[in-house]
Amino acid sequence: MNTKTIVITRPVGQARHLIELLGAALSKHVTPQSPQILSLPLLTIIPKTDDQLSNQVFSAMQDADLAIFVSPNAIECTLRLIECAWQDLAQQIVPIGVMGGSSALALRHHGIGSEETPTPILIPEQNAQWDSEGLWQELQSLAWDWSSKKVVIFKGEGGRDWLAETLEAAGATVEAISVYSRIPLAIDNPAWLPIHEMKFDESLWIFTSSEAVRYLGNVIEDQFRQSLSDANALCPHDNIADAARAAGFSKVMMSEPGDEALIRASIAWLAS
Repeated sequence: MNTKTIVITRPVGQARHLIELLGAALSKHVTPQSPQILSLPLLTIIPKTDDQLSNQVFSAMQDADLAIFVSPNAIECTLRLIECAWQDLAQQIVPIGVMGGSSALALRHHGIGSEETPTPILIPEQNAQWDSEGLWQELQSLAWDWSSKKVVIFKGEGGRDWLAETLEAAGATVEAISVYSRIPLAIDNPAWLPIHEMKFDESLWIFTSSEAVRYLGNVIEDQFRQSLSDANALCPHDNIADAARAAGFSKVMMSEPGDEALIRASIAWLAS
């Protein structure tokens, strides 16, 4: 198979969205060849649905000063849990912090931030800072006395705890609520079959999750790891890039965060 291949490693729903955006962008650009685009959902997002967790969310938000969603998945799973409008969750309007454009878009899809009295949305101004560190810089502009503030963080099981630890070190009371779990892609799943048939040195793997890359590094066999050393990895964050190198990728490309930046970098790779 001589066609260049782009491997999308996001969960199915997010992968489909990125594939559609990439296909639309490719139709507007002249590239030496049309790539094969494969979906390899290394992790599947499973929302939590139990009533006890729903009650925990309602209870935590009653005296919250700030809510933080670590990802679009956290937004979707939390709103599914509460089954009410965001501003009906607490007696006062609780501002929301997010780390990137995809999360901001997810909020807009649910009408959050465009209410009659809009919910304040805090997001790093520059997409090059769409991460935990960037959001923390944005939060510092509030000039809050964190010792008097409670922050509720909605996240998945596991994941990075840097922001929670930073907020606690600043004096804030932090309650982290896991609203979804991640299920790894089984090694006998048919989604792996086209991966083994492609030319690895003509492949670009798009990663947007350190945990997904680490899972890949843990399950691959030695022969597959050698193939990965010939492949290209595209990562929007240093932590993800470090995980890709640890998994076996020797050619790691960086892009700014956000789908548009990933697509631009993918098209540049196709044209190279």
